[in-house]
Amino acid sequence: MNGKHITKLGFEKRAVKLALAAAEAREEAGLSRAEILDELQAVQANPQAYLTGGVYADLAAELTAQGAARQARKSAELRPTPLPYRVWGDDLIEPGARSQMDVAMQLPISRAGALMPDAHVGYGLPIGGVLATEDAVIPYGVGVDIGCSMRLSVLPLNPESLSTDEARKLLLKHTRFGAGVSFEKAFRGDHEVLHEQTWREQPLLRHLYDKAAEQIGTSGSGNHFVEFGTLTLPGDDLGLPAGEYLAILSHSGSRGFGAQVANHYTKLAQALHPSLDPAARKLAWLPLDSEEGQAYWQAMNLAGRYALANHDLIHARLARALGVQPLASVGNSHNLAWQQRVEGHDLIVHRKGATPAEQGQLGLIPGSMADPGFVVRGLGNPGALASASHGAGRQMGRKAAANTLAKRDVQAYLKERGVTLIGGGIDEAPQAYKRIEDVLERQDDLVDVVARFTPRVVRMDTGSEDV
Repeated sequence: MNGKHITKLGFEKRAVKLALAAAEAREEAGLSRAEILDELQAVQANPQAYLTGGVYADLAAELTAQGAARQARKSAELRPTPLPYRVWGDDLIEPGARSQMDVAMQLPISRAGALMPDAHVGYGLPIGGVLATEDAVIPYGVGVDIGCSMRLSVLPLNPESLSTDEARKLLLKHTRFGAGVSFEKAFRGDHEVLHEQTWREQPLLRHLYDKAAEQIGTSGSGNHFVEFGTLTLPGDDLGLPAGEYLAILSHSGSRGFGAQVANHYTKLAQALHPSLDPAARKLAWLPLDSEEGQAYWQAMNLAGRYALANHDLIHARLARALGVQPLASVGNSHNLAWQQRVEGHDLIVHRKGATPAEQGQLGLIPGSMADPGFVVRGLGNPGALASASHGAGRQMGRKAAANTLAKRDVQAYLKERGVTLIGGGIDEAPQAYKRIEDVLERQDDLVDVVARFTPRVVRMDTGSEDV
């Protein structure tokens, strides 16, 4: 009996050595070559039956591991061509975003998708990408800023009752922006989300609790903002008489807590799929029935609730300072994954920079620091997986904007529209964004416009070069 006989059976390198050792032991026990080869073929056909012990146990364990590795490689193979998906505002979308969405639709777990008119290149799934998967969740399909969301509060005040100077003072006193920032301990807010048992159910969440508690009620950098403006309500869609109201609009997320959750679970997902095509590396997924998948799902939803809590505290501070209670409030998350019924199947729908737009569902689609935002009502379009854009979407990257836009032109744009800006960098200039009116026009079958918000005094984090 030698290695050639065993190799002919189709055993791979390490398995050949283990099979040969087992064969030698069986020869010593008096079995013929034919009998041993028959036994080896039986082990090859059903290695699990030999795992419990005996001369073939080591070989069976190796064959089982090799089978699992082959299955993992096969399960990570991309489809040769993307599944079909609908695109809204194709003329507004850069080729790179289409390429990223194509890769996402080649994943073996993908079942449906759509691209919104504000779409642009992101990490993994493009910003403005909507992706439905089966029994799996993609951390970078949700995004780094888990639960990033919008909130509008309509106040019982005439827009002219708040002066620009007073609005500036209120925003400077009651909001905080930037990486790592927090309110002074004596003024730090509290919220029921900080008292959830969930924080104690994972070592990672326990580790991040203090950071989350310290940063509660604050906003990050980039395109996050808090602003006062005028809400023009033509009808009674919000349960209010038609007219103009002073309103607060904010864009904020889950701060450093959410970012660390995203990065931690992305690394775990990538480790589960080492043979995944490099083009899809940022789209590595976690099976929902795995321990890692369930842990991410729990952490993701907690980060989503934490992001909404930040809005709660921001709006409560400003309303309290004005001595009023909001008449109405509208909000939505646009960086999250939801369990959703799609064409008769229970799927996981990732919206990375996309607004949920089920039939009748209210949402918010902002423009830029000097362009209007809109309250919208969803039409539940199944081709878009009941989604819409989450904003105007970038037409120019941050570096390109900072390097090409002139401060005087941005300041002129703000002045022309009567907008006072606190902070904000050239990289967030209105000219770096698509025209919100163009974006809305391309998705009139996804949402109806309910009201218009016109910014007046806007606060953002300081940029690489302030406007």
